[in-house]
Formats: sequence, C-alpha cells, structure tokens
Amino acid sequence: MRLITSIVITLSLFLTGCDAKQGVKHAKLYAFGTEINISIYGVDDDTANNTLSTLEHSFSNVNKTWHAWRPSTLSQINYAIANNKSISVTPHVSELIILAQTLSEQSGHLFNPSAGKLFELWGFHQDDWFSSRVPPSQVDIDNWLNHKPSMADIVIKDGVLHSKNSHAKLGFGGFVKGFAVDDAIASLQKLGINNALVNIGGDLRAIGMPGKRPWVIGIRHPRQDGMIASIPLQHGESVFTSGDYERFFEFKGSRYPHILDPRTGWPADQAISVTVLHDNASIADAAATALFIAGDNWPNVAKKMGILHVMLIKPNGDIELSPKMYQRIKFFNENTPRIIKTLD
Repeated sequence: MRLITSIVITLSLFLTGCDAKQGVKHAKLYAFGTEINISIYGVDDDTANNTLSTLEHSFSNVNKTWHAWRPSTLSQINYAIANNKSISVTPHVSELIILAQTLSEQSGHLFNPSAGKLFELWGFHQDDWFSSRVPPSQVDIDNWLNHKPSMADIVIKDGVLHSKNSHAKLGFGGFVKGFAVDDAIASLQKLGINNALVNIGGDLRAIGMPGKRPWVIGIRHPRQDGMIASIPLQHGESVFTSGDYERFFEFKGSRYPHILDPRTGWPADQAISVTVLHDNASIADAAATALFIAGDNWPNVAKKMGILHVMLIKPNGDIELSPKMYQRIKFFNENTPRIIKTLD
C-alpha cells in the first residue's frame, strides 16, 4: 500500500526544446506529495490552458475523498467502521471500494486496503512518515494479525456501508494514485484531448501518441541513479512500479519500507521493485503492490489478477519478466545481469 499525502497544487504550462517543435505541451503540478507531469500533444494553447483548472479540480477531489489521515470522506468512513456504525456512501465511492474488494480477493488479499491500522502501527499514516522511530512490537503486530481485517469485511448495500470487523481501517494509498491517473485521463478526453500522458511520480498512463511515434517511458533503477529500461506505450496503457526505495524510514541502521505484508505484518522483502503494465491504472497500481509482496509466487498472483506484463527485480539484482513484458521492454545496459523468467 502506498501513501496518499496532502495536496498542494502548483500549475504551469510551457513548451520545451524539441518537444515544442512536435507540438508537445507540458503541465507540471504537485499533489499526493509528489510531482505530477502532464504532457499533451496536438492541441492549441487555449485548450492546453483549460486543462489546468480541470486537472486541479480532478486531483483535489481525489485527495479530499481518499486522504488516509486528514479530514476526508475516507476518514468519515473509518470513523463509522471503528464505532460499528453504518454510513451512506456515494456511487462514486462505492465503485472504487468494490473494485478494491475484487482486486484484493484476486490477489489472495496481498493487496489489502483494510490494513490501515497496521500502517498506523508502523507510523506510515502521518505527515512525517520518514522520521526515524522504533518499529512496532511483535505483540502489537500479532494483535493486528489476530483480528484478520480484510476487504471481505466491508459490506455495501443500497448505498450504505458497514463493516463486519471494527478493526478494519481502509487506506487506499496502494490504489488511489492509479485511480487519480484514470480520472485525470478521463477529464482530458472530455476536453477533446486524445494524445496525452499523465505521470504521477513515475507512475503513469498514456493515450494516443505525440505525433507518429509512441510515448516511450523509462523505468527507474531501484538501486542506482537513472533508468534501467524503457517501454513504448500503446494507447491507454499504464505503467506502475512499487519499490522499496519509494518510502521508508531508518532505525539503528535498518531500513523499513512502507510496503507491508499483511500475512506477517512486516515490510515485504522478497522484491525491491515490481513494474506492471496494464490498460487500467487502478488495476496496475494495486497489482504492483500485490506482486511486490508475493515475491517468488508473483506469476500465480499475476495470473489470478489478469496481469500479463510484469518485471520483478529481486534483492540480489536478478530480474524476472513475464513473457509479454519480455517482448515489450528494452534494457538500457545490455550487460545488466538478469534472469529472464518466461512463465505462463
């Protein structure tokens, strides 16, 4: 589960270098604690400028609805769950929660957005999540594990939500960034923009092409500066990566990443990076988290989640690829040590 932090919007639209000659315009803003880059092609300046307020509204709505520890629709839902109360939810909110339930079940509950209290134990549900601190005790972790909160505990009927387990606490940090990307792409398409790329801190979705060539994106190396590989994107495709380098804190020389294994209550450690390609950003976001936790079992989990394009980098630096990803990806350094695991 990734984190969703406070939103501060700073917007600018500009043309750069050779991109300007190709008609690619770039907008930059800040939300979810990271930089968001919007690239659009084939529109005039007025249309491009109109995207700014639209995107600001789109990202602000996502944050106001799903922020995990500040006042939001989600905090109201979690208050109701903790107090064994029911709460009315909109169709928009229900849709995301039901999709999260489906993906959680498909992943064998490795993707578990009901694990909010576990993330609180680890100190990740706060603005200074990066500060050094004592990890939670095994007693506290075991107490959480014994209550076994899962998305199956959440019931929505006739627009009313309740939970069968008051220890469930929803948090969609491993999912809502993808939802925000999908929402932003839909907003751009409503404005008549059919060639664009929305990139939130390296996780992205593309539509159309910037001219006659596809959008080509780089995948960050998890242990070195720069990129390890690139992928040309087809219309509507998303690329999402979960890595242990994204968010973590250190204590007495040990490093504690924020991707937690709901089976053990501790940070997942069988991978250092997982990249997923899919035509739905929300699904790609959730799958990247689940496959990171799955480790060696990722091919089976990927199959159950309907994910065909996967790259997993192991702690020893070995790289495993699904057959479909092997066909699409290009490594920048052909001498990079890797194992190609072409599993069905």
